[in-house]
Amino acid sequence: MDAAQRRLRAVSAHLQPPESAGVGLAANPTAGEYAVQGYSAVLPEKLQTGKWNYAVETFRDCRYLGTRVCADGTVGDYKWMTYGEASTNRTAIGSGLIYHGIPEGARIGLYFINRPEWIIVDHACAAYSYVSVPLYDTLDAVQFIVNHATVEAIFCVPQTLSTGKMSSKPFRRPKPEDIATICYTSGTTGTPKYISYLPLAHIYERVNQIALLHYGVAIGFYQGDNLKLMDDLAALRPTVFASVPRLYNRIYAAITNAVKESGGLKEKLFHAAYNAKRKAIINGRNPSPMWDKLVFNKIKTRLGGRVRLMSSGASPLSADVMEFLRICFGGIVIEGYGMTETSCVITTMDIDDRLIGHVGPPNPSCEIKLVDVPEMNYTSEDQPCPRGEICVRGPTIFCGYYKDEIQTVIDEDGWLHTGDIGLWLPGGRLKIIDRKKNIFKLAQGEYIAPEKIENVYAKCKFIAQCFIYGDSFNSSLVAVVAVEPEVLKAWAASEGIQFEDLRQLCADPRARSAVLADMDSIGKEAQLRGFEFAKNVTLVAEPFTLENGLLTPTFKVKRPQAKAYFAKEIADMYAQLREAEPTKPKL
Repeated sequence: MDAAQRRLRAVSAHLQPPESAGVGLAANPTAGEYAVQGYSAVLPEKLQTGKWNYAVETFRDCRYLGTRVCADGTVGDYKWMTYGEASTNRTAIGSGLIYHGIPEGARIGLYFINRPEWIIVDHACAAYSYVSVPLYDTLDAVQFIVNHATVEAIFCVPQTLSTGKMSSKPFRRPKPEDIATICYTSGTTGTPKYISYLPLAHIYERVNQIALLHYGVAIGFYQGDNLKLMDDLAALRPTVFASVPRLYNRIYAAITNAVKESGGLKEKLFHAAYNAKRKAIINGRNPSPMWDKLVFNKIKTRLGGRVRLMSSGASPLSADVMEFLRICFGGIVIEGYGMTETSCVITTMDIDDRLIGHVGPPNPSCEIKLVDVPEMNYTSEDQPCPRGEICVRGPTIFCGYYKDEIQTVIDEDGWLHTGDIGLWLPGGRLKIIDRKKNIFKLAQGEYIAPEKIENVYAKCKFIAQCFIYGDSFNSSLVAVVAVEPEVLKAWAASEGIQFEDLRQLCADPRARSAVLADMDSIGKEAQLRGFEFAKNVTLVAEPFTLENGLLTPTFKVKRPQAKAYFAKEIADMYAQLREAEPTKPKL
């Protein structure tokens, strides 16, 4: 049974025959068939609300949502809410909204960090036919979303819970044509995009937690402080870990740097163990458990020691980082591809697929084609693998940008144009190779995909975050790097460099040269082309954050904002490069 057939069986519980036979959905002919003719998706309440009801009935007394208890400034163990308790709160929240006169179909703002109330309110909105509107935690974004989505209420937990518990109301089942959520994407190009959805569609983390309901999974929340995330992981000891490449890259960099610094016998033992496991996996054999006992069990404890499945999304995960995670943590590591506009994933790696460097075959109920992009020299006739812009069609695609039909990127035939460039690998696997939206051209005419280069430089031990810049007026790239403070300080100490604070160290030309040299080394390993190397770098002590407007909620760099924020640094770097150029003789 191939991956597509297994996947279709996995969703068969959520499919039913339509009243009249529909059109079968297939992937590109080179990818094979990925859905069976004669099935259509069931009504939305069979999914989100139905999964919740099933989970409550099946796992009522089991742990569901957990947070760490903080008392007298000390963080303790996780405290858990059961499925039954969460269900009671869902009913109380929905009933409380009705009690306060909030009409059916009203837009309800969700203004939380990741916490149990976020999930419960979202499910309450689905059960009582309200439209959930997640709000970002920056003032500009909140003002824009509240006004644009005409939010009628922003949820406040205590009062609504108490009134709802005193006047319980039955569910109000949504109709198929009702909007379930208005989701503003983590767009990197300025004003957030805004999407209206039918209830089948929710995105990455929301899809993860809805899908996991079926298995009675306990979901633990971090404290809200990224610096304490590893401590929370050690306390929770998760078995399933879903994250974004930025965190996986930092785990990779931290482990590889620790191995290099250990030196001697420890470093040799790590590489021997790594190469032995890698060879066994490539040859389809089970690696010897000896290597885990000697080396990798210590590494596994960084994520609690029990992780069996790691998934990655939101942006590309490099093949060598995925291989590294599979070898060091010993579990299943998969990557999916999708967008907010496609209801999260449209392709997913099969758990038994040992090949890396791709995002898997198309999921059921979605067809994918590649469209020529002649200005980037990508065509569907390319050999040995067809290449082009990824276009998607199917019932999981969004119905348009809310209040903005002009910006909607669905053509007259129902194809969503993603702006991503892909190619078909054997077996119907899709590989993401480029980005149409964020490319730019250098003065000599070479096209640059900055996100690809930033992902390469993310492996540099000195780099916490990186912004690559270039334009058609200059022939080379420059980089702004938010440094890893402890790594840079340790390097300075080893070189005998004195400094008062991190800002002064970042401004030291010797530090810039060291970072640029490491970037060059990483770039050569990744086989970047000559014009893809950054020729100058500025080091900054302050990280890119949501608060300073440089990151999206999924930790992607907001390019227009970064360009404006670092305008002086960019101008200075190009001026330095021009000064360093040899003087051309006059004719």
